[in-house]
Amino acid sequence: MQIDLSGRNALVTGGSRRVGREIVLALAGAGANVLACYRSDEDAAQAVLAELDGTDGKHRMVRADVTDPGDVAALIGECRSHLGTLDIVVNNAGSFGFAPFDRLPLAEWNRMLEIGLNAAYRVTQGALPLLNPGASVVNIGSAAALYGGAMRTHYTAAKAGLIGLTRSLAKELGGTGVRVNLVAPGAIAADDLAQTDPGQYRMLMENYGKLTALGRITRPADVVGAVLFLASDLSSYVSGETVNVDGGL
Repeated sequence: MQIDLSGRNALVTGGSRRVGREIVLALAGAGANVLACYRSDEDAAQAVLAELDGTDGKHRMVRADVTDPGDVAALIGECRSHLGTLDIVVNNAGSFGFAPFDRLPLAEWNRMLEIGLNAAYRVTQGALPLLNPGASVVNIGSAAALYGGAMRTHYTAAKAGLIGLTRSLAKELGGTGVRVNLVAPGAIAADDLAQTDPGQYRMLMENYGKLTALGRITRPADVVGAVLFLASDLSSYVSGETVNVDGGL
């Protein structure tokens, strides 16, 4: 079944690399007009924009740090001027990190909460006036929120908070027809960790692959199907849910 999102307007945060890039291209490929933001990787953003030029619709890449309230306000302003209204919001921006809890600095704890939880709060709250009835908000979380993980309490806490935000917003916004759901991928190949700590990266990927029923880690493209489903009318009676895309952890 081909999902058709023709004429719908979408905002995707963290849309220049990995999962975000795949989501942006998939939404555009399904017919949506997509405005995506990126924090700093101009080359990656331009590469995505070049691919978007091959699809129908109005697409745009905007630089915005979603931990900065001023940048978020400007991002929402771009959505208003470029798209007018929104039918789909995908809160994908995130970060990752490892640290033993007894040596976890408060600054790093706060950084992870800012990008992993507070950014979704800011973007969703800012987007509320633009949401059409029946709009879909999709938060990208993590299976780590359900299973926990040593050396990443800050990351896990942020993603667990995102589940609570999702369930509460689903109840609060349901009266307007707006749906809020969360996709929880398993471990995904992280280029930055592979570069900074190849040994840790290799061990993480091998261990997670052995834990899954399907015998491999999550690929960015694996997340796309769940996002398209939640963004479409196929999930018109689905809200407040956490959809695991973890290969059977």
